[in-house]
Amino acid sequence: MSVASIDLAALLAEARRLGGASALPPVERWNPSHCGDIGMEIRADGSWWHEGARIGRPPLVRLFSTILRKDPDGAIYLVTPGEKVLVRVEDAPFIAVRVDELAEPDGAALAFTTNVGDVVIADAAHPIRVETDRDGAPRPYVRVRGGLEARLSRACFYDLARLSLAEDGPDGLRLCARSRGAMFDLGAAE
Repeated sequence: MSVASIDLAALLAEARRLGGASALPPVERWNPSHCGDIGMEIRADGSWWHEGARIGRPPLVRLFSTILRKDPDGAIYLVTPGEKVLVRVEDAPFIAVRVDELAEPDGAALAFTTNVGDVVIADAAHPIRVETDRDGAPRPYVRVRGGLEARLSRACFYDLARLSLAEDGPDGLRLCARSRGAMFDLGAAE
């Protein structure tokens, strides 16, 4: 299968039929029998590649991003009603490039915008988590949908830290972000 063989027009028509032009396709309900590998990858910098060539058309990347799914086996696939193909992902399939604090009646909400235009508000269903690299540097992520996450860009993480508070923890001060009633530990406050 080549990238061109995915029926993009049919995919867009199905998305519109199911809820408007901006609705995400129901990839969680699609269970095609064909599964293959067409040399798709998403690199750690958020760039998309097919058979060693960068996909440089942002609308095509955006469209492909709407049909990503992470299966229970941990693998990430492009899924259509007729096909399911493996996508190798170096880190996370998305990059959070911006965070905004929104005022809501019950308090603040943190809205993250990804490199493909998704906007997700951190809450219990869309948690923020922080891993630590071998060199001790933080690697923050926010869940976008399903099991798919966005790694926060360095600038986005710094902005998130400015919106966060230092709180007492059992091992000293911790930097914590709050959004829609959920609290997320970002690490030791220094």
